[in-house]
Formats: sequence, structure tokens, C-alpha cells
Amino acid sequence: MPVSKTEVLRTLRSEEVKFLRLQFTDLLGVGKNVEVPISQFEKALDGQITIDGSSIEGFTRSEESDMLLQPDYATLRVFPSFSSADARHGRVARVICDIALPDGTPFEGDPRNALKRSLERVKKAGFENAFVGPEIEFFLFQRSASGTATTITNDAAGYFDLAPIDRGEEARRDMVNTLTELGFEVEAAHHEVAPGQHEIDFKYADALTTADAISTFKFIVKRVALEHNLHATFMPKPIEGINGNGLHLHLSLFKSGANAFFDPKAQFGLSKTGLYFIDGILEHAPGMLAITNPLVNSYKRLVPGYEAPTTVAWSASSRSAMIRVPARRGAGTRAELRIPDPTANPYLALSAILSAGLDGLATKLEPPPPIQRDVYDMSVRDKRRHKVKNLPTTLREALNELESDRVIRDALGEHIYQHYLEAKRAEWKLYAATVHDWELKRYLELM
Repeated sequence: MPVSKTEVLRTLRSEEVKFLRLQFTDLLGVGKNVEVPISQFEKALDGQITIDGSSIEGFTRSEESDMLLQPDYATLRVFPSFSSADARHGRVARVICDIALPDGTPFEGDPRNALKRSLERVKKAGFENAFVGPEIEFFLFQRSASGTATTITNDAAGYFDLAPIDRGEEARRDMVNTLTELGFEVEAAHHEVAPGQHEIDFKYADALTTADAISTFKFIVKRVALEHNLHATFMPKPIEGINGNGLHLHLSLFKSGANAFFDPKAQFGLSKTGLYFIDGILEHAPGMLAITNPLVNSYKRLVPGYEAPTTVAWSASSRSAMIRVPARRGAGTRAELRIPDPTANPYLALSAILSAGLDGLATKLEPPPPIQRDVYDMSVRDKRRHKVKNLPTTLREALNELESDRVIRDALGEHIYQHYLEAKRAEWKLYAATVHDWELKRYLELM
């Protein structure tokens, strides 16, 4: 990948790129960009393009609005043409940017910088890097005659089904091809459990690269779906009564070139490092839930019976647990965190998760014994005996937990924490004051 301005310019010329997108995310994880033409490439690559930070969710006040987009040269990618119109307008590339103040100081409210700060703490703890492998689920829905999204699935297929039952196969293959062109190493793509639901997994990488990739992935999936006259959504629970969309994250730490989670002599092949890290995530799960599951709708996915966790528990086998340790050992030893959904800001989510794990390493406490059965079937007494706690069931409860968790607050930084809490409290109040269809159907005639 390019590591200098000269190399980036050489690539842009050789690929005949006409437009360069300077990409970043707002506080809530929504992708943003400023697009510049050829005449502005050098200025953009020098980090001299200014944005109005007061217009970006959670960034800053109007009197402190000027901010700079500082490109990370290694993130340069040249997009393929999605349509004939794209080909006419010229090739487009993108580079992911950090946000800086006018004097070049990193902006404390930039989610990408928050993750960088957490990764610095990973290194201070003695590890080379934190690696993350994502599994991302999404739905493909039909569009109406006017082009708006519906919740009508384009197939009635189930887990691992084939065409012609899986009618999203062609769109999914185009997504995989496009991702591969952009340098993704896609490991698997298949139909998921629910009708119209799909999953694409790509190879693990360091946490920052993975967060960048998740942001790019979501754009590509939506863009390719549009070319098939479909709407792709990462909404956690768009349809009641079926499985929702998860973002499963496979986590590991490496030290001296080896997986620090692996110990061939230990029970389950898990080292003390792995156990302490898992305990930290279990301890701080309620506090980080508002980050990993950020929508009102997120908590309609986290209900029993739909392969989504509802309790603070870990397992070496059961997929109903919040953390599962997959069977592979050696370099592949990892903890699979099954809470998050794909609407989470990946930079903030990984920052919170890593900080929780690092706190576990600092306290050196081991988690309770793993649950080797379906957590959904456990009685209240069994849960108490195994120290299994329930997760927050609403965004409001999760925000209350976030307020009382100093580790997660510190992972975000005070600026991000305060603005995020304010935005999400406002979202909850709006939801709570809204009259929903369910209420009308249940009460309008009856009462």
C-alpha cells in the first residue's frame, strides 16, 4: 500500500483517477466524505482540506468549527465502476482521514483517533497488536416502484441455502467481487438464517485496519445492492419474529509474534491472558452495550430465541453465550464477541471492547466457569449459581450503565462520551414520546 504522498499520486495517475474521496465517520458511525477533483489532489494529500465540524454529528460547536482532514496514505483504494454512469464520470478513489484541529493537533472527538488511543494502550500493556476478524450480517430488501426501501425480502431462503431459493446470490457475489478488487480477503459468503439475510466474512487484521474495512464494507454492500435494485440494511431487527443482524467480532492479542490467548497446557487451550481479557469484557459488557448496540432497535435483536446474547456469559461451545471461544487453537485461538450489531461505530466499539479487555488484564481476575449449555434454557437459580447476569434490555438502561462505567468512558474520551450520551439520550426521548403502530393495534379499539 502507498506510504507516501508521492506513491499515492503515482497510483492515482496510473489508475486514471478523476475524483478523490476524503472519507471519515461521524460520532454515530455514519460514513462521510469530501470529494475533490484532480486539481486538488496535492492539497488534499497535504491535509489542507477543511471541513465545518459544527455540521458533523457530535464534533464541535460552531465557534470552533474549522477542522482538517488528514489522509492516511495506506488506506488508498481505487473503486471499480459500479455503473456505466460511473465510467463516464471517471474513476474514483478514496483515502480514510483522521480529523485534526487547525494547528494539526488530533481532534479528541474523532472516533478513529479514539481507537488509536486504545491501541496505544494495547502496546503499553506489552502486546504488538490486537487483531479482529468480523462476521457481518445484513438484509436485502426489495425496493418499491418509486425506489424507496421496503421490508419485503427478495427470497424465502434459510441458512446456507442455494439458488434458486437464495435469490440474493448474484448480488452477494458482486459484493464479494468488488470487495476483493479493493483488497479484502473474503473468507466466506452465504445466506443466513432469516429470509433475505446474508453474511460476508473477511480475514482478520489489526483493529484499526478492521474498523476501516467495516466502514468501507457497509458502503460497498449498499452500493452494489442499489445496482441490483435492492436495499441493503444493517438495521439490527428490521422484521419481528426472525433473526436480526449481528456483527460478530473475533478478538485476539499477539505478543512476540505469537497468539497470547493460546496455552496448549491450559484448560480449553486458553492462556491466563485470554481468560483475563474475557473477564474484562464480561465485567464491562453492560457499560459498553450502548456503544456496541447503539440504536433503540438494537435491543429488539437481543431477545431469547434468535441466536443473539441476552446475558453476560461465556462458553467454549454454545452460540447463545455473549462470548464464545471457537474450537481452533494455536495462532487461531480467539474470543468471539457476539453482542455487537453492524450499526455500531466500529472505531468506538473496538475502542470500548479493547479497553474492557485491557482492564481485565490489569485486574488479573479469571471469569466464572464457562457455560457449556444453551443459556436461554437456564433457570433463574442456575443463572445465579453460575453468576450469569442479564444484559440491559433497552437503550435507556444501556446508557445508564455507560454513565457508571469509568473504563468505557475513558476509552471514548470525555468529548466523545458527553456528545454521544447527549445524542443517544435525545434519541431515546424521541422514541419514548412516539406513538407506534403496535400501540394503535393493541389499544385503539379496545380502550
